Amino acid sequence: MTENKNRCVVTGLGLINAIGNNVEESWSNALKSVSGIKNTTTVDTKDCYATLAAEVSCDTLDSIPGTDKMDRVSKLCIKATLEAMEDAGYTSFDDSTRVSVIMGSCVGGAVSIDHYYRNNKPADDVVKMPISAIAANVAEYVHAGGVVTNVANACAAGTISIAYACDLIRAGKADIVIAGGADAFASVPYAGFLALHALDANPCSPFNKCSGITLGEGSGAVIVESYEHALKRKAKMYCEVLGSGVSTDAHHITAPREDGEGQMNAINWAIETSGVKKDEIGYINAHGTGTAKNDNAEFLSLHTIFDNESDNLSVSSTKAMVGHCLGAAGAIEAVFAIKALTENKIPATVGYDADDLERLKEKAGKIDFVPNKCEEKELNTVMSNSFAFGGNNASIIFSKKSGDVKTTNDNGKVYITGLGIVTPFGNTVEDYIKAVEENKMPESNSIASNVVIDDYVKYGLKPTFRKHDNLSHMQVVSGMEALKNANITVTDLNATSIGIVEGSADGALGTCLEFTENIVEKGCANGSAFKFPNTVYNAAGGYLSIVSGIKGYNVTLTNSNQSGLQSVAYGANIIRQGKEKYVLATGTDENIEGINEVYNKLGVVADSVTLPFENKKGFTLSDGSVTVILENDKNANERGAKKYAEVLGYGMACKPVEFGTLKGSDEGLVEAINLALADANLKASDIDTVSGFACGYKEIDDIEINALNKCGLNKVNLLETKLHTGEARAASAALALAEASLMLAGDLKCDKGFKLDGSKVVSADINASDLKNVLCIAYGAGGSYSAVIITK
Repeated sequence: MTENKNRCVVTGLGLINAIGNNVEESWSNALKSVSGIKNTTTVDTKDCYATLAAEVSCDTLDSIPGTDKMDRVSKLCIKATLEAMEDAGYTSFDDSTRVSVIMGSCVGGAVSIDHYYRNNKPADDVVKMPISAIAANVAEYVHAGGVVTNVANACAAGTISIAYACDLIRAGKADIVIAGGADAFASVPYAGFLALHALDANPCSPFNKCSGITLGEGSGAVIVESYEHALKRKAKMYCEVLGSGVSTDAHHITAPREDGEGQMNAINWAIETSGVKKDEIGYINAHGTGTAKNDNAEFLSLHTIFDNESDNLSVSSTKAMVGHCLGAAGAIEAVFAIKALTENKIPATVGYDADDLERLKEKAGKIDFVPNKCEEKELNTVMSNSFAFGGNNASIIFSKKSGDVKTTNDNGKVYITGLGIVTPFGNTVEDYIKAVEENKMPESNSIASNVVIDDYVKYGLKPTFRKHDNLSHMQVVSGMEALKNANITVTDLNATSIGIVEGSADGALGTCLEFTENIVEKGCANGSAFKFPNTVYNAAGGYLSIVSGIKGYNVTLTNSNQSGLQSVAYGANIIRQGKEKYVLATGTDENIEGINEVYNKLGVVADSVTLPFENKKGFTLSDGSVTVILENDKNANERGAKKYAEVLGYGMACKPVEFGTLKGSDEGLVEAINLALADANLKASDIDTVSGFACGYKEIDDIEINALNKCGLNKVNLLETKLHTGEARAASAALALAEASLMLAGDLKCDKGFKLDGSKVVSADINASDLKNVLCIAYGAGGSYSAVIITK
């Protein structure tokens, strides 16, 4: 094998699902075509036309030490992770910043949300609810100290997580990444898909009867390492992870494009970046859900791409055995694809009767859909596909070959060329500048933004306003405002050159709470088909792609408040690696009734207006959406773009503590700052200003002060946007960078801020003329931190 710094290998596998509680049991049953689909007894099925599910049966799941405070989804994830680690020869990672955790999920702690409404709303359920908790729980359990986040792209989340793991390794940000996905069967997805009439009353039958899906649950985990790291420790290597493709349809929030354009983009990009030919791919583990629209679009995509290129392609859908495991699906199917590759055996698509087989012969063409029985076949390269709500598509390739993975790894300049800002003070950049100039501050301990139909009319979007939820309203407006601010018009020619990375602490949790409260009261048979699509975290990013026409990368990240800055780091990486010319990096969170309720349950909302460094036990709860447009230097120069600032470098790290807490995690911020300084090739003395995360909650503010002192940043200016807008979570994280960019560009001349002098913080006016290199920082519950450095 030739030396290639882009080589990533899989060294460990973990699996739990309806046909097995580990990889060996699952694989053995898959080869025997065993179905795990049965009548469910765990959710309310009264008056429901479909009552089947593929549920995990594991007597030891609830007795994993140290998981008693976690939702079922985290327990599933930790079980798969521990098996993968043991398989790879690991027991713990000693908080190493070279070890990251990327997990995908669709519904997160939905079991705890249901429990909350059925049991008088216990506060203990609240920290179990968000998707953010999953990767944080895994990181704490295994002591991983690198990048920790969750991909919340519904049914494509598990596949994107593995793709992002490889991106981090190829960027030199990690040596080892625990990647995968997890979701638990619960009333929210069950009632939601019932409302959409998307469930099959019989076991799902992909590429066959195509009359609906059967929901499943479980988790898949893979240990991905750099080839050099695995080789050095003489690790067993299952296979190489080659290229991946991530795209968006810009079409519909729940249905795929009938022409398969977005799916084919993802598949073709995966092939192009892998350095393999189409006829080298011997097997595809298809998305294959069992719905007519999904299966027909995928059927068309596969035939269009491969019919004239390959006479030896096998395709199957393991969902017919394990159900549709939503955010876990891509990870579970990746493990099945890797097992197929390494053992030269292909699991079947089960459920065909004699008549079905005759119909299959007529329509399958050159593709072997492996009906009913597994097949033996010599394999060198395989693919796994995942497509999702929001029009998200992801494809990834595994191989026995090293391939020739193409990444730019371009450390050239990345510019900020556009901004969109939605806050309680207004929905434009100008509104925010005016609020800062007038030194506006929160008027109560809980404030919220207000997007109205006129904000949509401005962009010609009036007909779509009613379809979108509050979170999506904010995201759409800030995104469209940023495109306008950057003077970018989305066209058929550039649509695939523009990506979206949305960061959110709580995502669609507010809508999910509303949906759950309704079905607890009225039964699962009465879920809202209108509201359900907005319970997935990636709905806001999906709506933005639909109204704007953006068809490139589309990823939703969620790991508490830092997500809005983590999106900028991810976006910069996408551009550095040549995947897109532009990325809309966003931070969006809402403050609606359900969100306000659960934050008050946690006891973190102050009794009155609270401002940074007031040493209170609580903060002012707020919301908003901030979009930052990142652009590669060549493109920005060619089109004469306005450059607000340049992104010099970023760092992300975690000092794992119990999710929902921060105490004792200061070193995570120190590590993130030092990594950002190294990436930017700067020293601490080069930083003149920090755009921070102080919110008035003493425990949080003290971490900022202590970490800055430990990094030698003990005499710097402090910009604190929460002085004006309160704690808007991911929106605040993105706003910290946006305001600094406005000041570096001279659009905002001055702001009230602070001066740090050791452990003392004093009020001070911060003048734009004093800024050159600004460090932007953000925190996440569970001890994760992001740091991004920008300059004039």
